Amino acid sequence: MIQDALKLSLLVVSVATVIIALAGTALGFLLARGRFWGKELLDATLTLPMVLPPTVTGYYLILLLGRRGWLGAPLYALTGWSVTFTWIAAVVASTVVAIPLMIKSARAALESVNPDYETASRVMGKGEWETFFRVTLPLAGKGILAGVILSFARAFGEFGATMMLAGNIRGKTQTMPLAIYEAMAAGEDAQATWLALVLTGISITVVYITNRLARPVGGR
Repeated sequence: MIQDALKLSLLVVSVATVIIALAGTALGFLLARGRFWGKELLDATLTLPMVLPPTVTGYYLILLLGRRGWLGAPLYALTGWSVTFTWIAAVVASTVVAIPLMIKSARAALESVNPDYETASRVMGKGEWETFFRVTLPLAGKGILAGVILSFARAFGEFGATMMLAGNIRGKTQTMPLAIYEAMAAGEDAQATWLALVLTGISITVVYITNRLARPVGGR
């Protein structure tokens, strides 16, 4: 069970982290540089999964993607396939719960970039995309990378929303946190301990790396 849960967790978190990194950076850029009505309301809405109980987030995901959900019902009617109780549901749950960390980190990192550098790039004839990839992104890169790492850790430890949307099906949707829950419920304390130690080791590593990234150059 440990190997299956670990493999599935790595698959789910890898896919979720790619989505989080791309979408979270784009949304962070929109919030950092965009000028539109309702920007802070959008920010608050995107932050909700970070402050809501995971089971509430999972419930909303069921309303949206369940077989009778707002999007899930038309999808099931057209294809006969439902997101729920699949590993893709675990990816969705992990992504939704973890992406606020990425958005917050990306926004803060992008807002910290001195706009004079970007202006200088444009004066030199560089386009918006080239300025972003050659000036803005490198300057904000440390903060964005920290957001990716923290989001990875949060997605790896996701439990409540995953349980609600994907279920706890061994070998199919059972991630590491769900495996710990099942092991404890079954009285398999040794197996639960091993799983918990693996998650703890990953969490410590992530915090260490994030702290290293946050240190100023030349700092101790």
